Amino acid sequence: MRARLLAFLAILLAGAAGALIGYSFVDLQCHGACATPRGLGGLIGGAIGAGGVAVVAVLTLRAMGEWRTIKANREAEAAAAAEALAAGFLGEPSDRT
Repeated sequence: MRARLLAFLAILLAGAAGALIGYSFVDLQCHGACATPRGLGGLIGGAIGAGGVAVVAVLTLRAMGEWRTIKANREAEAAAAAEALAAGFLGEPSDRT
């Protein structure tokens, strides 16, 4: 849950930064009545910034989920192997013929 919250906050922060960059980029180049171009620059910059970080966040969250699944599978395999090894040392009957 914490990772998702951090990813969401990162997307918001990147969108705000992108909006500021887009607004400033248009503001530097425009002279006169520039309210609409500045707004569009901010909107497009925010969308690009948030979109880029969203892609990275989704890939990171997927990798974390896969890593946890692999780790849980390895722990289960290790526990099963330890149990089988302990059963062999204690002389319990096995399935071998």
